[in-house]
Amino acid sequence: MRNIAKDMSLSAVVAGFVAVLIGFASSVAIVFQAAQSAGADSMIIVSWIMALGFGMGSTCFFLSLWYRAPVITAWSTPGAALLATSLGSISYSETIGVFVFTGVLTLLTGVSGLFDRIMRLVPLPLACAMLAGVLFKFGLSIFDSMMSDVFLVGTMLLVYLISKCFLPRYAVLFVLVAGVVVVLTRSDESLITQIPLQLGALVWVWPEWKVSALIGIGVPLYIVTMTSQNIPGVAVMRSSGYQTPVSPLISWTGFASIVLAPLGGFAFNLAAITAAICSGDECHKDPSRRYIAGLSAGVFYAAAGLAGTSVVALFSIFPSTMIASLAGIALLGTIGVNLKSAMADDLNREAALVTFLVTVSGVSFFGIASAFWGILFGAVCLLLSTMKLKVLC
Repeated sequence: MRNIAKDMSLSAVVAGFVAVLIGFASSVAIVFQAAQSAGADSMIIVSWIMALGFGMGSTCFFLSLWYRAPVITAWSTPGAALLATSLGSISYSETIGVFVFTGVLTLLTGVSGLFDRIMRLVPLPLACAMLAGVLFKFGLSIFDSMMSDVFLVGTMLLVYLISKCFLPRYAVLFVLVAGVVVVLTRSDESLITQIPLQLGALVWVWPEWKVSALIGIGVPLYIVTMTSQNIPGVAVMRSSGYQTPVSPLISWTGFASIVLAPLGGFAFNLAAITAAICSGDECHKDPSRRYIAGLSAGVFYAAAGLAGTSVVALFSIFPSTMIASLAGIALLGTIGVNLKSAMADDLNREAALVTFLVTVSGVSFFGIASAFWGILFGAVCLLLSTMKLKVLC
């Protein structure tokens, strides 16, 4: 506790809060759609939010504390999108069985150490290029949002640029405050008072097993989560200089998925976007003190889960343009650093560029997201370049 108090910083706490804000507000609607597709009523939907909040909160807090690194977890957003379009033909209890099955696959992947061994084979320039590709659309979202609300986004961007000149560690905090002030001054004064102040309740449902559902939904959910979430999540940690062992992290997210699946915790994984917010220089100049962002994210996630419906109503206040712009501005530094690292080496530059372009393209084969294909195409390009050099030598 003494070390935590010594390492505590406002910028790291703010980074954790911003990560939770963006994590919830950017994709909670997809979780609602997935729950409704599963046949969940309003009470069960609240249980989903609570289970997800508690799962992310506990894994963020304890893993960050244990490894002294900003280990940020999240629900599987592409997994939620998959569920929203795939669950109509099975019962809710069979849906829970799918969640448990996916958690077991994830746990086995972590325990076996296979994922860790694969990730250690990925060259750092390719990992950086893939991460830059994943985050690139968030940078573009600043200016896409500006077309819809030039005053709000323009104010936030101007505050960021000024803050970077004088108080760079707190730039994202000032941007958040500026966005909230603009939104509240343009909204009805009674907006805040309309938020219900109530706690949710957890609803436990025992799983049932249907082989066709496990294969047709569980396996794709596992693949999408591993390729679209965990691979970029590891890339964030590696590009930020953290050599945290991957297998235990994957194992714990799988374990959390198994335990919380009957309550609605459908899939937990390593975060990429929100982890980048907590791993960069804007969080803290000293990498050894950025784990505080993981601790604070854990606390805020748990609080969000406990608040249930109140938190969902709170996040609905903020317009999508503000959330998109906040995410993009918070990630500008990370995008720049990873592009620089990816393109710095002449030998790896072409392979890194291919990785970046494939990832940005959003191309998908067999339901597997572009982050995976970016790494694969870049690795093939690098392998061919290396073979050519050997032949010439």
